[in-house]
Parts: sequence; C-alpha cells; structure tokens
Amino acid sequence: MEYRLLIDLEVVGQLQGLSRRVRDNLLAHFEQIRAFPTNHAAYHEYDAVGRRVEISICGRFAVHYWIDFADRHIKVLALEPAAA
Repeated sequence: MEYRLLIDLEVVGQLQGLSRRVRDNLLAHFEQIRAFPTNHAAYHEYDAVGRRVEISICGRFAVHYWIDFADRHIKVLALEPAAA
C-alpha cells in the first residue's frame, strides 16, 4: 500500500519562490520519500508532542517530515536550510 504525500502550506509557498530546477528537484525528492519513507532520513528529532520527525537532505535544504504509519501519510512539515 502506498503512502499519501501531504505538504504543509508554508512549504508550498517556499517552493513557489524557488527556481524551477530547484523546485522540481525537491518535488522529485518528496516523491522518493513517499515511495520509501524510511530510507531517506539523514537524522531525526522529536517534536513538541514527542513524534519522531525525519530529516532528509536534498541539496541545500533539510526536509522535515513525519511518517504517519496509521493513516499511511507522509507529512512534509518544514523546509529549512541544511546545516553546512
């Protein structure tokens, strides 16, 4: 069973401000995460309620996402600059 990809509206706004090449690269990365969510995290952290948030690096960005196993959702929560 496949996961459904849900992207926070703030992330959508950030994507709109990027060049087409960078945006397409990130969207392709989101699709890779959706296909195999546990294979793309470079590291993780926990949010305020204790949920594990995966962090995947794509170019100069860190993609923060939560795997909702119960609902089969990948929830892209934030797009931040990757630490150098």
